[in-house]
Amino acid sequence: MIGRRPLLARLVGLAGLSGLAGCGFHPVYMPTESGDAGTAQREMAAVFIDNIGERSGQLLRQALQERFERGETGVARRYTLTVSYGIGGEGIAVLTDNNVTRIRVIGDAKWYLVAQDPGRTRLAAGHAHAVDGFNILNQQYFFSDLSNEDSQKRMADAIADQIAIQVAAWFRGHAASAG
Repeated sequence: MIGRRPLLARLVGLAGLSGLAGCGFHPVYMPTESGDAGTAQREMAAVFIDNIGERSGQLLRQALQERFERGETGVARRYTLTVSYGIGGEGIAVLTDNNVTRIRVIGDAKWYLVAQDPGRTRLAAGHAHAVDGFNILNQQYFFSDLSNEDSQKRMADAIADQIAIQVAAWFRGHAASAG
């Protein structure tokens, strides 16, 4: 038997979803009626991710490639995504002896989507930002290095998610306005 609160929560959720469907809401990665990849997914597979410097940039590029290609191989590249990416850190937990025990890591990325036409037309641009952190244990340098690497990976994943959603939304909106 379903309790009164869970039933009410389900009804409110269903009402919200039906309201979204009524205003024309469709998931960005929604496939076509035939089951083929939707506009955003097809166009994203045609994006070449430009190289990004340093190890943190390599992690971001790999994360972007996973999100953009989604298993699509052999697709002709019609766009280039260029990303400017930087990570900074600051100590946020400082002991009385000035030893830092927690680092806040801040990642910032600016991206540009460019057509691979002779004029290299800039199609879209955006910004992504993420915050993460890790602990530094007393005299545990190897652990701190591993924690820093894990933090950079999480940061790359969070920023790649934001960029992928922004680009997919641009493709979806551009297709809707063109069609």
